[in-house]
Amino acid sequence: MARVLNEEEQNREIRNRRNFAFRLNLFFFAVFFLFSVLIVRLAFLQFVEGPAMREREESIGTRPVAIPPIRGNIYDSEGRPIAYSASTQSLYYTIEPGTKEEEGRALAARLAEVFNRYGSPDLPKTTAEEVFAAMDFGNKVYYSYMQRRLRTGLTEREIAYLMEHRDEFKGIDIVEESIRQYAPDRVAVQLVGYMKKLKGATALEFYKNINEGVTDPAFRYLDDEEVGFNGLELMYQTELRGLNGLKMYPVNNQSKIIGPAEVTPPVKGNNLFLTIDREVQLATQRAIMEHLEKIRTSGNPSEHAPYAITGYAVAMEVETGRVVAMASMPDYDPNIWQGGISAKAYEEVQPFIENGTIRQVYPPYKDKKERDQHPSSLVPLGSTQKPLTVLVGLAEGVITPKTTWNDPGYFQFGRKGHETVVRNSRGAVLGRLTPATAITRSSNAFMSMVGNELYMKYGREAVEIWDQWMKQFGLGVTTGSGLPGESAGVVDYFHEAEKGSPQSAMVYASFGQLGRYTALQLAQYAATLASRGERVKPQFVEKITDAYGNVVWQFEKEVLNRIELPDEYWKVVEDGMSRVSVQGFDDFPYPFMRKTGTSQQSVGQRGLVDNAVFIAWAPADKPKLAVAVVVPDGGFGAYGAAPIARKIFDAYDREIGLR
Repeated sequence: MARVLNEEEQNREIRNRRNFAFRLNLFFFAVFFLFSVLIVRLAFLQFVEGPAMREREESIGTRPVAIPPIRGNIYDSEGRPIAYSASTQSLYYTIEPGTKEEEGRALAARLAEVFNRYGSPDLPKTTAEEVFAAMDFGNKVYYSYMQRRLRTGLTEREIAYLMEHRDEFKGIDIVEESIRQYAPDRVAVQLVGYMKKLKGATALEFYKNINEGVTDPAFRYLDDEEVGFNGLELMYQTELRGLNGLKMYPVNNQSKIIGPAEVTPPVKGNNLFLTIDREVQLATQRAIMEHLEKIRTSGNPSEHAPYAITGYAVAMEVETGRVVAMASMPDYDPNIWQGGISAKAYEEVQPFIENGTIRQVYPPYKDKKERDQHPSSLVPLGSTQKPLTVLVGLAEGVITPKTTWNDPGYFQFGRKGHETVVRNSRGAVLGRLTPATAITRSSNAFMSMVGNELYMKYGREAVEIWDQWMKQFGLGVTTGSGLPGESAGVVDYFHEAEKGSPQSAMVYASFGQLGRYTALQLAQYAATLASRGERVKPQFVEKITDAYGNVVWQFEKEVLNRIELPDEYWKVVEDGMSRVSVQGFDDFPYPFMRKTGTSQQSVGQRGLVDNAVFIAWAPADKPKLAVAVVVPDGGFGAYGAAPIARKIFDAYDREIGLR
């Protein structure tokens, strides 16, 4: 029989039911409130914060990888390639998510086997360790999502095998890219220049802050990008470079690639068409090397120059300023820079890298002590100074076209009892001279007289006046060519004026012993004489075109300054230069102007050495081409330098025409 609840128990049960109902209602209310808050929050995220979140998701979810630009080509004046970007196939590797180092090592071993079996037999054997190191599993060089280049220049057999067994080589990708190649016949090597990776080129001012303020990824330079480091490759870096391409990889929050890339291809840079004529250039290079060999072994005492191992020449059109040949010899194969250069290889080519026609370059002796016993590419003008000395003397009124002076074989100056004597070559007594015959017979004494008369007229100011004249003809200033690293030469007459006296400075400068200049400066100087006072900027580029052949820049002649002098002064110089005795031009079919120079220079313990210098232009009646040749340690200019110039004129006449 069920127990009947008493009143107290009944009241307790009623209270419990009421409490349970209250708690249940409270629970449902809390759940309803939380759901309401969640719905409001989701709505806020979707409609208020949604765009910002999507933008953030996209930035986190993609990784851009720049593709280096395709560099423009450099052609000669006839459109034949000198430096060009050649297409090659390279093998890249991307570490896929979850790939372990052991798997990477196994893949490296298999790839090394493929390289050694199907690769070029000219390449050294590749080890598995080398391939694995290039994979960079430790992300020391690359971020995890970036591709690693394992090999470039794949052979057809390598490509065929890898494509056929693609499923067996996870993460690999064969990519077509460009590498810089140079003409195998070595056309104007030092003028064209060479390239280095950007991270190795930041010592140059041009590249120090190259990416500062650059936000567009198409214009940003890449650390592993090849950039111009010298010559025209550097001078026209901006025009040649082109624009980066871009690969956009989708990645997860661990930066692992999770889908195919979206590719924007790179843009090819502009092309340069040079004023350099390939055949004239190669003839110039051959002429120098053949003549150096000849004079080193010659049995003729006037021609014999046993230490002549370098030579420099520039051929420049008088009217336009186009440089058709520029040779700094010996040269080297610039293709040695491809893929980096070893310390040993660099040491071997280092003496030949710089352009000796525009800056000071030392002869290629490995031993520094021996190198210091020989002159550099910057040599005094010697007697090639004399036409300008006569012009200055005429312009400043210390001589006239009809002045006569008796040359006793020397010129003496200085205080009584402390006289200094300047002698002619071999002490030759030349007798009565006019300004023109003084040039023809190369009288040191006559020129010293002119320099002394300038000092007597102007005192200490004579050196400044002399310097102003030199600069008007391009001596002691850069030529305006714009070539990186061009030297203004070395002016010594101010130093002599301080160390010795203004008088001695003027005397020594007058016959070409107190200024050392480059072959390019000499060519510009000769062209200025030939044009009767118009100094023109030397130029190396005829035109620039874009990748589609459209001309974006065209050559224009640029006159730097003009020297106004009476015609009779120019005729005096031309009369003297037209009769200078010179070797190698006996059957030359054109009238031509020329001046030989044998500049003396003190080097090391050897004392005075003779440098061969020569300037000329042709035809005399309508100047077309000016040529300058410098052979340090080359002896007499008539023998050591002039025959090289003859071969340059012949090559130009054959290829282009002196008329």
